This record gives sequence, structure tokens and C-alpha cells, in this order.
Amino acid sequence: MKLEGNAIEHNPWTTLTSKLQYDNNWITVTEHQVLNAAKSPGIYGTVHFKNIAIGIIPIDTDGYTWIVGQYRYPLNSYSWEIPEGGGKLSIPPLESARRELKEETGIEARHWEQIIHLHLSNSVTDEQALAYLATELTIGEAEPDEDEVLTIRRVHFREVVEMVERSEITDSLSVAAILKAEKILRNRNIL
Repeated sequence: MKLEGNAIEHNPWTTLTSKLQYDNNWITVTEHQVLNAAKSPGIYGTVHFKNIAIGIIPIDTDGYTWIVGQYRYPLNSYSWEIPEGGGKLSIPPLESARRELKEETGIEARHWEQIIHLHLSNSVTDEQALAYLATELTIGEAEPDEDEVLTIRRVHFREVVEMVERSEITDSLSVAAILKAEKILRNRNIL
């Protein structure tokens, strides 16, 4: 075992072969025959995401934000989240963030600040995520995609933090962005 000060930063894995197992518009799944870090043979499956995950925390002048509820098929349950979605890798992330916020909540913002960059499940995927804090809001009508059935709630930001603490919000991008935004807002004496 290497201690933090002696971290190994090179790749100790050897890829022997790679075979594409599945491909659609959003992901590819590849199986790799490898020699692991101990030089023992094994397999490793990876999921490549063709989009970047984008999340937004809109904050109004009264300290309220908006969360979105929807049924998540992979979880077989309902999920409360910050407004979020996928952005094409060929499009600037902020452009995708503006689109997602408008689609899911009807909100437009004049001021945008990137607050976090994440790798969402780096043991099996290369999926990346960005989250933004959006302020100076103009409220409009939501324009969700035809396959989205969304519930939109305006909630004080302190309540959203409490929802994370009670595990009522469990989406990883939402949790990380909310906790980071809380720190930023407290440091600015907004909360």
C-alpha cells in the first residue's frame, strides 16, 4: 500500500483486449481483458457516456431554489433533484445548462457560476458532471421534453439542504452541488 505522499500516479493496469458489447445514442459498454494492478488476469467493464451531465441550482433573491421530481426508471422510484440533464460534448456546457434550466423550470438566469466538476461513478464510467449556480432569475413556463413527466417545486434553499441530510435527495450530482452551493452561499452571507 502506498501512502498519500507516495501516491502512484501512473496506470498500473494493462489492457490486453477490448470488445464493444453495447452501443446506443447515450452510452457504450466495453469489456476489457486486463492484467490488474497485481498483474493478475481479469475482466473490466466500462461505460462511456456520450454526454456530460449538467446540473443547475437557481437561487432567487429570497433564498429559494427549484427542484424537480420525476420517476427514474433505473431506480424504479421517484427522485427529487436539481434541474439537470445531458449536454452534448460538442456544445459548451453553459449553453446546455441554460437550455436545461429553461426546459425543466421555465427559468432563465442572467448570472451563471460553475461551482463543481465531478466524475459521477469513476469505478465503471467516464461520466463527468458540471453544476452551476444561477442567479438574477426571470421566471417563465417550463418546456419539458415530451418523454419527461416532471413535478417542479420552489423550496427555500435551507430546506433543500435538509432534504439532502434526510436522504430525500440522493442523486449524486444534486447532493454534491447542493452541499457546495451551501458553502458558497454561507461564505457570501446569503444563507
